[in-house]
Amino acid sequence: MLKNKLLILSGSIFLGLGILLGCRLFEDYREARQRQVLLEKRMAAWDNLKKEIEGRIADFRGNIGIVIKDLNEGWEIDFNKGALFPSASLVKVPILLSYFYAQQEGKVRTSDLVSLKSYEKVPGSKVLGDSSVGSIFSVEELFEPMIAKSDNTATNILIDLLGFEAFNDYFIRLGLRNTNLVRRMMDFEERKEGRENYTTAEDMAYLLEILYRRSFLDKNTSEKCLGFLKQQKIKDRIPRKLPEGVTVAHKTGLENYICHDAGIVFTQKGDFLICVLTKHQDKFAAPAKRFISDIALITYNYYQSF
Repeated sequence: MLKNKLLILSGSIFLGLGILLGCRLFEDYREARQRQVLLEKRMAAWDNLKKEIEGRIADFRGNIGIVIKDLNEGWEIDFNKGALFPSASLVKVPILLSYFYAQQEGKVRTSDLVSLKSYEKVPGSKVLGDSSVGSIFSVEELFEPMIAKSDNTATNILIDLLGFEAFNDYFIRLGLRNTNLVRRMMDFEERKEGRENYTTAEDMAYLLEILYRRSFLDKNTSEKCLGFLKQQKIKDRIPRKLPEGVTVAHKTGLENYICHDAGIVFTQKGDFLICVLTKHQDKFAAPAKRFISDIALITYNYYQSF
């Protein structure tokens, strides 16, 4: 009798465990299927986003280089990503990163002091423009105005401190394929002689992604560089049409017939990288700025649709 009861009890336990296991397996299958269905919907929407962006590109008056990347799935939309464009102020991003390389090697310290020279003062310097020749700054004090306010005088001081050869060497070591530095900011005489700073959407996207992945030198350095990009004060391109409060780490570039913006947009439904470089045919940059802000908005809306 006791033996029969034990057998019945054991059978009940195994049956209960089997039912629980079956329910768990079914729930796992159901969740996996839901994830697969959502992934398929997102992939189809990504393809539609690509088609919409291609339509916007076709209507643009000028040349364009684009990289848009889903930083979770690794999906990419690109157009002429390897095409060379005058970098304008986008070159300030690899300049910033080069300084942290130089500091690691003991060639410079961010606490080092530098003085402002007369030939370094140029237009487009909202921070240092009113500073008198001979003013003293630490190297690190120049990073924020160079990136957040695109101060050209701060950039020229930093360029002179390390020199063109060192920067171009660091650019290669950073992993950049088609980015160079051969003239100071606003040096149009050098430009007339055929010397120009160039970059590509692909190179800028690469730099932004290594910062996002925290793989530039170390986590703290990557986060520090991202922090400078998040302080950007020029918001008339990528962030322009995005909802208030959306975090964007980015750097703009602007010269005659040149208008760029490259950055990372952080959203609750996924982060994405967006680099849009343009060489336009308009007297003013307003149409190019609208184009960049439109591309950023429709990409942002893709994420909000899920």
